[in-house]
Amino acid sequence: MFDNLREQANSTPFYEDEAQFREAEGISVPPPPKAWGGRFLGMTPPQRFIVAVMFLVSVCVLGAMLLLLTGRISLF
Repeated sequence: MFDNLREQANSTPFYEDEAQFREAEGISVPPPPKAWGGRFLGMTPPQRFIVAVMFLVSVCVLGAMLLLLTGRISLF
């Protein structure tokens, strides 16, 4: 069952054969989508990291304040 697994993974998938037939018939195939350049919500990866750290700190501070208000922990 798993004897030819690597060979099957390296072989050409079936749908690429269909794309070649469409090109031969004169049907245009749309180009692959462009890479989005590592941007999400218009931010670069370092900017997203800063936002994630700020969110982590705010959640920790709000959690500590909630624990202090409910009396689960005390300072002294």
